[in-house]
Amino acid sequence: MREFIYYSGKARTSGNFDTSELMQAGRMDIVCNVIISALFLSHKMREDVHLHLIFMGQPTPPRHLEFVSNKEIPISKKDVASLIKVMLYKCREGERREIFPGCFVEKKSFQQVMNDLEAEGKKVLILDKKGKDIRELKDNEIKNSVFVVGSEEGLPKKEIKRHKDRISIGPEIYFASQTLTILNNEIDRRQRGN
Repeated sequence: MREFIYYSGKARTSGNFDTSELMQAGRMDIVCNVIISALFLSHKMREDVHLHLIFMGQPTPPRHLEFVSNKEIPISKKDVASLIKVMLYKCREGERREIFPGCFVEKKSFQQVMNDLEAEGKKVLILDKKGKDIRELKDNEIKNSVFVVGSEEGLPKKEIKRHKDRISIGPEIYFASQTLTILNNEIDRRQRGN
């Protein structure tokens, strides 16, 4: 299963936002694009993605949302913002809740999510323009990794300082959603031996 973390320093941490005004909700429009790029192909949902979203916006940060793709996950491209809204409304202090099949929410920090993943034996790879080109990595370096992508403000330097592994998807800086598409494509190609 491929695994991604998307960090947003602005995304709202409560469900009281207007789904027709997503830019005003801490750039929830970007979050929706990230989810679509991570979980969907042209005519179907991917079945091998675990996406972590870390929201640090107002009023109650942090929030950790998870999407584990499977056949039962009740999400369509048009429903993404409404699903996020419901998940944030149903978050409860001190518990990880499965709001819909494969959709979880809890109050957990970015650093704690990364620590937990490392404790599971995952390698954390930070996306960075100056990092090692992903095409130079061997398949086994990618296989058990978590790819960390930041919003336009970037990742919190203090929290990623101890993570030395930096990778790049090319010479240009892409939108977060485009980055997830490129990462998915790279993993697809490797799985098919191309």
